[in-house]
Amino acid sequence: MTRIALIGHGTIGRSLVEHLAPEIEAGKVDIVGALARRPEEHEASYPVLGTDHAAELFAEADLVVECAGVRATRELLPELGKVRALLLASIGILAEAEGRETLLRIPDLVITNGAIGGFDVLAAAAESGGLDEVQIRTRKLAKAIVQPWMSDDEKARIIALAPGDEPITVFSGGPARAIELFPANVNIAVALSWATRGESPTAPPEAQAEALVRSLGRVRVELLADPDATQSRHDITASGTAGNFEFVIQSNPSPVNPRTSGLTSMSVAHDVRSWLARR
Repeated sequence: MTRIALIGHGTIGRSLVEHLAPEIEAGKVDIVGALARRPEEHEASYPVLGTDHAAELFAEADLVVECAGVRATRELLPELGKVRALLLASIGILAEAEGRETLLRIPDLVITNGAIGGFDVLAAAAESGGLDEVQIRTRKLAKAIVQPWMSDDEKARIIALAPGDEPITVFSGGPARAIELFPANVNIAVALSWATRGESPTAPPEAQAEALVRSLGRVRVELLADPDATQSRHDITASGTAGNFEFVIQSNPSPVNPRTSGLTSMSVAHDVRSWLARR
């Protein structure tokens, strides 16, 4: 039986447990516990603990699955640096130097693609040096993009968007700045940078980190508040000597949390199963 510890017990974490029900019922997986900021607000068949219990919970687990967001992952970096196997959903943490330094050294690190497909093709092209330009344009429902740091005028302008209005571009720039400003909306931009870093997966951590930094500087990100959006839409384009590539991904938001793609927990569950199959 594989013992799994969860970081985060929100929409993604709880949905992940539901997706893994067949493995849990078959005795292949045991959820040994989950970390949450306010554990007293959660009910589960396994322990839900405060983040101050991270070290002891991780020591019980064969695999730690992170699905709590960049901020929570940043706070737990000292403990995460000691685990042997981590499945990372909040890849945005790799846009930060400390995150790269700590997490890329984990012996068994799995980075999920979250709500996006097609990265295997782009990774193959990038590893052969075949990509020169990479861009992602993300459209989301306007109210899901509003951030606490925005001015009252900017918040009002976004919220006031009515059906039929032209979308507003709220960000244009690089992935590192994008994830800093919109940590719940553009995790995928850093995932795209990771996929197109152009480095072999067998390269040492230092080489992986350097390649990712270069890729973060190359990838361009646009985030649009779209009053007509009923789904999250990601338009990915890449070009170079390997060819021209275009992917359009449209996914439904989680019915529980519109800021989260419903595909994210499915993707994490798939990656957990793939990890189990390798054991």
